[in-house]
This record gives sequence, C-alpha cells and structure tokens, in this order.
Amino acid sequence: MSSTLSVAVKSYPHTAFAAEPGFSVGGRRVELAAVDPIYQAFAPMVRELRYDVSEMAIATFLQAHEAGVPIVLLPLVLSGDFHHHSLTRWPGSAEIGPTDLAGGRVAVRAYSQTTGLWVRGILHEEFGVDAKDITWVTTEEPHVASYVEPPNVERVPGKVLDVLERGDAVAAVLGPPALDGAQGPLVPIIPNWREAEESWGARHGTVPINHMLTVRRDLLEAEPEVVRELYRAFGAGIEERKAADAAPGPRVRALRSGVSDELTAGLQTAIDYALQQNVIRKPVTASELLRDAEQHLGERA
Repeated sequence: MSSTLSVAVKSYPHTAFAAEPGFSVGGRRVELAAVDPIYQAFAPMVRELRYDVSEMAIATFLQAHEAGVPIVLLPLVLSGDFHHHSLTRWPGSAEIGPTDLAGGRVAVRAYSQTTGLWVRGILHEEFGVDAKDITWVTTEEPHVASYVEPPNVERVPGKVLDVLERGDAVAAVLGPPALDGAQGPLVPIIPNWREAEESWGARHGTVPINHMLTVRRDLLEAEPEVVRELYRAFGAGIEERKAADAAPGPRVRALRSGVSDELTAGLQTAIDYALQQNVIRKPVTASELLRDAEQHLGERA
C-alpha cells in the first residue's frame, strides 16, 4: 500500500484544504495531481485509473459506469451551475432563437461534455429541439474511449471559440471556465435566460451538476475508513463554503455534500437527458449510482 493518496481536484475555495502542507487522511498523505484544466484528469482516470480519487464530470461518469469502469461516485458535488446562458453566438452575428438551431451547426468541446448535456436537455425540454436535429461540431474526443458518438457529431480542429468566430457554427456551448475567460461579450441565445434558469431550477428542484468526486472501487472496498475520512473533509469544505455566503448564486447553491433530494434530482435529470441524447444507452437510476458509496461509507445527508 502506498503511503500517499493521489487526488485530482480543481482548486476551489471549498477544496483549498486539500493543498495545505501535511494534509493527510487515515495516515496517508494526500498528493494533489498537477492538472489544469481539471477536465484533463478525466480521461486518465476513466481509461487507466491513474488517480485514487478524482473530480469527474457527471456525463463522463455516466459513460464510464456504463462501460464498467471500476470507479464509484461519492455524494459530493464540486461544481455546478445553470446553463441557459451557456448557449451563445458571436457578437455581431445574425440574431437567432433556440428553435432556429434545428438543422444548424452548434459547437461544443465534446459531445459528452456535461455543459452540452444540460444545454441539449434544455433545448429539447423547453423549445422542442432534439439533439439529433443539430450537427454538433466538436473539437475533442470523448474521455471514455469505448463511447461511440452519434452520427450527427463532427470533429474539427481548433478551439470552440475559434469554430464560432470563423462561422463554422451558428452557436456554441461553453462551460463555465471557457465562458468566464471568453474575450468579448458573447450573446446568449436563450431569451430572458436568468428567469428561465430559475424557472428550470424550481421545476426540477435542483441546480445542474457539473462535477462530482469519484474514487477507485478497489480503494473504497479495501480502505473504506480512508475514503470516509476524505469524504467528510470534502463535505466540511463544501458546507463551510455554503455557510460563508449569505446570498449564494447558483454556483454555490449547486454544491452538495451527502445524499439529498436535490442531489438525487440533479443526478436523475442528468441521466434522463443523457439517455435522450444517446450520451448513454442503458437506463440507470440515481439511487443505483449512489448505492456503493452509501453501503461502504454509511453516509446519508
């Protein structure tokens, strides 16, 4: 058994404790992987189990679970947000609405990117635009190597913003880091998106999940007490972050520690959207995904 525990997580306010010198769990020193952006840890985790513990996009986890990858989902939401505003067009481009996207081309980093999962679900649920009615112009392959993309997915070189700027797509889906770092005022396509986001949240009883924490199954089964201690440390970081904000925005409201109605609703909605879009092909329930963690950790909200 190694004396260190390899952990790949982004540096958020609620995960900062993991970078403190000497931080350890169960007598094992935590060694943080140097991965930036964090999504670059996802393929190594699901393809080769490179880390003991890893932050993971929920869409990638769903595909990994379907492929039989031996990792377990912990009931810890590390990031999330509403995503009506994530569907954008280039400044000065032709004004379009969500229904105008049918038959068109929309850029997204990968078809299995989680933000894209949420945006496609919104387009279908609120505007009647099905994922199969759009050509999804992607710049990266799936993290899960065995996943076969639908036929209306196309790969091109460059970055998503490049695709949008050169007019190879009429719209683009951008995750929070890319959206935050974009130069210039990208134009949201969904009208009144702030109100639409809160309406979606009220209807579904949750804020969309982007990333959760996963652990190798062999570690959880062999050393549940180590994983339990790590789980509680991350849970405490999340609860401290939430308590520090008197008027939290959706990114803070999305954070979850423990099994709750909001977490289950977020997971189940992601599953439903993923099935609808052929991101996964076999039904599964949120309870099934959380069962291993509950059995080994004995934890509920």
